[in-house]
Amino acid sequence: MRAGRDRRLALARSSPWGSHSALETQPLCSRRLYSEAMYVIGTVGLPGSGKGEAATVAREAGIPVVTMGDVVRQETADRGLDPSKDHGTVAQALRAEHGRTAIAERSLPMLEDRLESSEGVLVDGIRSDAEVDVFEARFGDAFVLVSIEAPFEVRRDRLELRGRDADETNGGEALRERDERERGFGMDEAMARADVVIDNTDSLETFRSRIETVLEAAADRDRSSFEDEAISATAGANHVDDANRPERP
Repeated sequence: MRAGRDRRLALARSSPWGSHSALETQPLCSRRLYSEAMYVIGTVGLPGSGKGEAATVAREAGIPVVTMGDVVRQETADRGLDPSKDHGTVAQALRAEHGRTAIAERSLPMLEDRLESSEGVLVDGIRSDAEVDVFEARFGDAFVLVSIEAPFEVRRDRLELRGRDADETNGGEALRERDERERGFGMDEAMARADVVIDNTDSLETFRSRIETVLEAAADRDRSSFEDEAISATAGANHVDDANRPERP
């Protein structure tokens, strides 16, 4: 568990596990997000690590999903560009034009909307520590960050099979270039702050089972119970995709 937990509690004492005095400074729409009945799960990971499959498991469990990549793809289409080839360029442009938290901030109203009718929601595709800050500040200790990890070769093969995004042979980006771009956003720093690390190098069935365990633990809304479940869910998750990754505190 990362050392930043104390900092998170300082940011959001209005969490279900802290004092509610800070609620007085929050807008009404934000206050209800700190209800004990609500939780927000964020996923972070490099392309092809398994974030999309985790989102599928959540949907199958009845948990709504907000995909940050869809925000970028919609903006790409709105600009008259090809989402399969130009989403990376537009993601960079959005952050350059509106700041590092631009995409996270555009996702917040979508999350709030889902929480009007559901106890929990999963936000798929966090890409920077600045975006983690946004969700921690809004949701406090009700926010759980899950890092999904797999080595380069495994991710490359998965992306080739998926075929959703164009690769360098079809006018898109090579995977190493995508990795470099996303690391430039602050991906490594976000992954280093995860509450839970899931190694996605075993079978699909094993990965889905690990995701289900984390979802069930988050839905319990009991922090000590969640931590116990998370340990069992990530047993053996010691893979490091890149030697330059910052170590977790």
